[in-house]
Amino acid sequence: MLDLASARAGDFEPCVRQRFRLTTGPAPLELELLAASPLAARAAASGQREPFSLLFRGPRDPVLSQRIYPLECAALGRLEIFLVPIGSDALGMCYEAVFA
Repeated sequence: MLDLASARAGDFEPCVRQRFRLTTGPAPLELELLAASPLAARAAASGQREPFSLLFRGPRDPVLSQRIYPLECAALGRLEIFLVPIGSDALGMCYEAVFA
């Protein structure tokens, strides 16, 4: 399992376009990882990781509230990730997780 305290955008890049399973409700949901991007506007202080964000897309309904969710994928295992709904697109609801 990936240690989120030291994770970097590059750790997630191989998982872009893969599905992450969320199993907190009555039925499991799948979120697709759309992007793992460094946040270039914020430089990392010496000894700290470079901040990055993850962008996910899930179904339009239900819309997940902002909170920590357990997400699982084959490559990274189970991860507790704080997701924030950021709006919908033509294919579903999008969520962002920011790591600073």
